[in-house]
Amino acid sequence: MSIKGLTNEQAAMVQHIKLLKQQAGSHSPSLFTIKEQLPSLKMDIDACFLSNPYATDLFLNYFKKELLGDDLHIRDMLEFYPSQNKVIAASLASFLKVPQEMLFVGNGAIEIIQAVIHNFTKEKIIVNIPTFSSYYEFIKPGVSIVFNKLKKEEDYKLNVEDLLQLVNYEKPDTVVLINPNNPNGGYITKAEIAELLEGLKNIKTVLLDESFIHFAYENDELEPLSYVDMVMKYPNVITIKSMSKDFGIAGIRAGYAIMHPSRIKHLLENGFLWNSNGLAEYFFKLYVREQFQKEYEIVRKRYIRDSQEYFKNLAAIEGMKRYPTQANFALIELETGILADDFAFGLLVKSGVYTRTCSDKIGLDGEFIRLASRSHDENEAIVKAIKEAL
Repeated sequence: MSIKGLTNEQAAMVQHIKLLKQQAGSHSPSLFTIKEQLPSLKMDIDACFLSNPYATDLFLNYFKKELLGDDLHIRDMLEFYPSQNKVIAASLASFLKVPQEMLFVGNGAIEIIQAVIHNFTKEKIIVNIPTFSSYYEFIKPGVSIVFNKLKKEEDYKLNVEDLLQLVNYEKPDTVVLINPNNPNGGYITKAEIAELLEGLKNIKTVLLDESFIHFAYENDELEPLSYVDMVMKYPNVITIKSMSKDFGIAGIRAGYAIMHPSRIKHLLENGFLWNSNGLAEYFFKLYVREQFQKEYEIVRKRYIRDSQEYFKNLAAIEGMKRYPTQANFALIELETGILADDFAFGLLVKSGVYTRTCSDKIGLDGEFIRLASRSHDENEAIVKAIKEAL
């Protein structure tokens, strides 16, 4: 079964994109790859990549004014080495209210995930599934992995008691928590996180990935959430933060982690001295400015409100189920009998809307796609395209 009304040319494009997806493994083929291989394909909306487009616009305003408007500034950034890891971390420390020696800056969160798992996970790791695949793909040979399968009947929300029982039984040296979780957007409240971290205080390493935390909220004022205070309380906890999702700057590779100083020292002594580029350093210096933060808070809250309206509209579409989410994306179960790959790639070639097929996500039971939230107008166009496709 496929999306109705595809021409022969469009059907051939779907097959080509399926091949590109196979080659990309557990991640989606990039926009650049698809456009290069299928130049006649019209792609209007990227609902696969997870980012706040309003924040991208904000960053670009500063970038054009402060860098592109002065040839000397952009030349310096391109010609000279960026600062060392510790120097960039120091510029973040006071803003995040943590000691500089507890901050590690990464070439994107993905580098930090790999560095932490390769250096600090020695025997056994527990990972909740479905989740971001790198957490189990980066496991080194000789390390055993235990999957805590989240229950479909509970909307794939983490059950705190179930996880703690599994940890007590398996006795791992590492436990991974992503909040909100990817790909379903399930959110663990701050009270539940506190309960979890207290129950995991004897585990050697707890990875708390809060890359999507800027899209979550626990009150009507949409106050920003963070778990930095819990890292200060529990020395076994490492928080990881990607900046790509919040600010739509995946191309410059920026992320950071907060962890015990002894772990930072170990990483810096093993190959992470100059791992950031000049653009990432510029972003971090911009990120901590008071005026930028004021402007960012406006677009962050606007984006959350637009996203929640979008999710409400998705939930009303017949032929699919939208799972609860506090991220900037929604997990969608297709209920018409169509395969996820056929729907996602058929939607792309027919309507120009690029979505994330979840056919490669372990732990999901059914046919699923993931839909990112974009701007208000783009979200309306996505809803319209999906209604027509179903």
